[in-house]
Amino acid sequence: MIQHTMIVSFNDSVPDAELDRFLKDIEQLMRGSGTIRTFAAQRHIRVPADDHSPVFAATAVVQFGFADLDALNASFAAPGAEALIRRWQARFPYKVVWVNHEPLS
Repeated sequence: MIQHTMIVSFNDSVPDAELDRFLKDIEQLMRGSGTIRTFAAQRHIRVPADDHSPVFAATAVVQFGFADLDALNASFAAPGAEALIRRWQARFPYKVVWVNHEPLS
């Protein structure tokens, strides 16, 4: 199993309902692609130190579980992924950083 963990940071505040929709859109797209085994997403828990982050403070974390490297690679070409990214970037610009790794526990 390979985990793909994404840290998402919106440039500006996003209403709760919109963040929920963003996370649901990602989940539906990836589940529909047939490439993932697991999906989890959580909001970032903000603390005062976030104001001093050297890169950016997260808005949410999203984690996908893949059977293998081939499934992970295939996920980057999931039908509709580019359109989803363009649509959300146009509405609420954001940055993403990710790490691919073995399960942590």
